[in-house]
Amino acid sequence: MQRLLASAFGVALSLMPGSSTPPAVPEDKPIVHAPAGAVRGEALAGVHIFRGLPYALPPLAQLRWKPPVPAPVWSGVRAATDFGPACFQPKPRTGSIYADPPAAMSEDCLSLNIWSPAAAHNAPVMVWIHGGSLTSGASSEAVYDGAALAERGVLVVSVNYRLGILGYLAHPGLSAESPQGVSGNYGLLDQIAALRWVQRNISAFGGNPNNVTIAGESAGALSVIYLMASPPARGLFHKAILQSAYMISTPELRDRRFGEESAEAIGLRVAAKLGANDVAGLRAMDAGQLADNAPLTGYLPFGTIDGQVLPHQLVEVFDRGEQAPVPVLAGFNSGEIRSLRFLAPPPPADEAAYITAIQERYGPLANTFLRLYPSSNVAESILATTRDAMYGWTAQRLVAKQAALGQPSFLYFFDHGYPAADALGLHGFHASELPYLFHSADRMPPAWPKMPLTAEEKQFAATLSDYWAAFIRSGKPSASGQPPWQPFASAKAFMAFIDKPQPGADLFPGMYELHEEVVCLRRAQGKTPWNWNVGILSPPLPTAAEGCNVLR
Repeated sequence: MQRLLASAFGVALSLMPGSSTPPAVPEDKPIVHAPAGAVRGEALAGVHIFRGLPYALPPLAQLRWKPPVPAPVWSGVRAATDFGPACFQPKPRTGSIYADPPAAMSEDCLSLNIWSPAAAHNAPVMVWIHGGSLTSGASSEAVYDGAALAERGVLVVSVNYRLGILGYLAHPGLSAESPQGVSGNYGLLDQIAALRWVQRNISAFGGNPNNVTIAGESAGALSVIYLMASPPARGLFHKAILQSAYMISTPELRDRRFGEESAEAIGLRVAAKLGANDVAGLRAMDAGQLADNAPLTGYLPFGTIDGQVLPHQLVEVFDRGEQAPVPVLAGFNSGEIRSLRFLAPPPPADEAAYITAIQERYGPLANTFLRLYPSSNVAESILATTRDAMYGWTAQRLVAKQAALGQPSFLYFFDHGYPAADALGLHGFHASELPYLFHSADRMPPAWPKMPLTAEEKQFAATLSDYWAAFIRSGKPSASGQPPWQPFASAKAFMAFIDKPQPGADLFPGMYELHEEVVCLRRAQGKTPWNWNVGILSPPLPTAAEGCNVLR
């Protein structure tokens, strides 16, 4: 398609009076004429790559904290060989295995990248949303190289979106500026704008706009949940992949609910700590300093329940069956909290203290809790508790709720380790599946446990990405010569990725039911979030509530 368009363009020029035939486009410099404008990329090993394509105007000056404005059509042929700068973000935590500071940052960061099979026509599309707690990360990170999936026939798009305070701040002054009377969710609106760009342009690159899968890991997977719950995103995608998602409670625009301040109240408090009296004062501040200083005020970026972009709490949307009715593939990792230990409480003094704490907090649920997370190994139970309350419960809730809508849904459990990670106590750690999915084991952040490049590891990566590519293509994950992956609705089926894929049924029996009950009780009480205050950190639960079937 690209060669055909470039050739047709050359013929048209040659027919103009006084013109001469332009030089042929080199095979390693593919040109695409898309509705957004003409673009020149590069070709590597049968994959056409286009980097740094703007999908919205730079959100500068008065456009800071405004919904994204579509980028105008550019003139000429745009060079697309370099990634765009990352969105502003604070410096990473010292010693973090995830630390990989971007080479360049800017407020002018709303760009996307494309990896397309060279001969693509109506190829399935995956739009990848990077993780990083909605605070950090970039589509340019080497781990997200889309070439391996493109070699499997998938057109990959990766997206930058506004982060931190620049992406998620709600404030009464910003709401007053909005025709809808709302604020916040700018990073989410960026993602929606990128999906609209894909709908308008991706067929020119060989993609099928009617077969788009949104995918992400960690905060990227949280973003996918937001998109599934967001009416403005409806119809822009057709399948969803959620890796280590977390269906947390979320601040509401003007109401204090579930123990959370309203999003506007948070915005006022943060602005005051930053020394800004109003929105004009905030806009006058340097973007990089805002990104650095906002976390010091205690600001944490989340979506805002505003009645429009996000109409209700995520659990409420899914309980009502009002989420996007699309097939999903969702799962979590065995060692999620091993690399995120700041999310888990320190162990209590001894086994007896652990049992007492759980009995005091969980009441009639305590026996079930202690059966699932026994006192015989408190340290491991604490890691498993936090993992399951955030990631395990969310993954199973997602597939169960989609199955209830009649949608194919597939659950996975990633339990693969390797020597360097296991030696650090990081077996199956958070995000450890990513280099296998993208075949980027040799391009990980400096402190990432060094990955072996053995034939066995390469085969494991090939198998994982084959399953994912098949789901992106058809809505059913499969891999040649590997076990069939049954949908969750079939006996609570799941696929475990250990050294090889191993199908199973009813992962961690009773886990989902326990955490579903805890969330139900907290929702009924209305005073407590259900993010990560679990186990020995849990506030005492109500003993019963209408609509909650207390486990005993």
